[in-house]
Amino acid sequence: MKLTSYGAAGTVTGSMHLLEANGQRILFDCGLYQGKRQEAYERNRRLPFDAASIDAVILSHAHLDHVGNIPSLVKDGFRGLITCTAATSDLAKAMLMDSAKIQESDTAYVNKKRRRQNLPPVEPLYTVEEATASLKHFAGVGYDSPIPLGDGLRLTFHDAGHILGSAISDLTIRENGRVIRFAFSGDLGRPHPRILRPPATLDHADVLVMESTYGGREHEPMEQSDEALGRIVSETAARGGKVIIPAFAVGRTQEIVYALHRLCEANRIPALPIYVDSPLAVNVTEVFRLHAECFNAETARFIHDDQHHDAFGFNRLIYTRSVEESKALNDRREPMVIISASGMAEAGRIQHHLANNIGDPRSTILIVGYQAENTLGRRIADRVEKVRIYGEEFRLRAQVEVLHGYSAHAGHSELMDWARALNLPTVRDLFLVHGEPEASAALVKSLSEAGAPNARAAQAGVIVEL
Repeated sequence: MKLTSYGAAGTVTGSMHLLEANGQRILFDCGLYQGKRQEAYERNRRLPFDAASIDAVILSHAHLDHVGNIPSLVKDGFRGLITCTAATSDLAKAMLMDSAKIQESDTAYVNKKRRRQNLPPVEPLYTVEEATASLKHFAGVGYDSPIPLGDGLRLTFHDAGHILGSAISDLTIRENGRVIRFAFSGDLGRPHPRILRPPATLDHADVLVMESTYGGREHEPMEQSDEALGRIVSETAARGGKVIIPAFAVGRTQEIVYALHRLCEANRIPALPIYVDSPLAVNVTEVFRLHAECFNAETARFIHDDQHHDAFGFNRLIYTRSVEESKALNDRREPMVIISASGMAEAGRIQHHLANNIGDPRSTILIVGYQAENTLGRRIADRVEKVRIYGEEFRLRAQVEVLHGYSAHAGHSELMDWARALNLPTVRDLFLVHGEPEASAALVKSLSEAGAPNARAAQAGVIVEL
């Protein structure tokens, strides 16, 4: 049995882990690497293995850094099933179609400039047609229901509490007379999430691949972030500015909308319009409404008691789909909140809103999620003096605020609590992924001190015999 991490090893993006067991090659996640534009394009364009040799794909959840390169996998020859939860299947289909449209649109925009510079055109990573072709491979299943996955393999999904449909993959492998329990945590949510159920715990794993995004760091309480969100919106409105929030269309947008809904109901922010400017976020929110079985009891009560009977819709909230509606927001000068994808500000409409507001000291750019190295969101969070958007340089004059309390990732102590439930001394091999080196190192130290005999950070491209 062999394990190779081709992505999200030493970094938080591009999740891609290949398990070879019982004569089968199983790929856990197939995500987009996000970072410096040219490097990201080249890494995403060239898969590090023969796609046709992969027998099955298992998805942890629907964020693009976990599912976004599936069309390339299918284009390059994969013909098996992509197994995930039913909610992940619905979300991933919306995500991939939107990703393809954005790539086609952004490539067309870039190619206009390249033509003026007498440069050859560039190609999108994949097209809408290629994304559509990949959708027929998806197979959605439920939580806590074991399913066969080839000879000698049985898969069970448990709720990971990260985003709608996110799952811990629990794979039982019968190989050469031995039984091995292999677990992939995917991205783990926090123990008391606002909308979803908390992560399930496992009682044992022989081999564990575990996320480490917030190793060495803790989150402030969500209530503290609610207070800060109310203050930021109120102060920005008083200055006459706009609050621009880059947010992942899946999960974070719905968290922020729900928080603003609650602040509105409590009259803790001024009466100003709140826009969700992302066709994808509109579609995703509809998927959220379809999968109320994933909500926790508090959310269910709120929906029941709310006058709108909707956690994601209220009087001041406007969802925009068309390009014309989006452009019109840039011409309006009154205070407002604009939530738009992508979460790391690397693509889509958020870049236009940033370009139009980043130089306005009255406005606020509010960062509410993890920002990977070399992304536009990270440069803004670090408050660099100048940033480039669509190849043009802008001076950062807007206010910048960062809130970590809305994170859908478990913090350091929360990761440790989840891992301890596994009886760490019995975990034979423990690999940390989806974390920058210092984050993984901090978690390795704590896991080792807690009794894990063989905890280490996964190394990109290194084949490990299990």
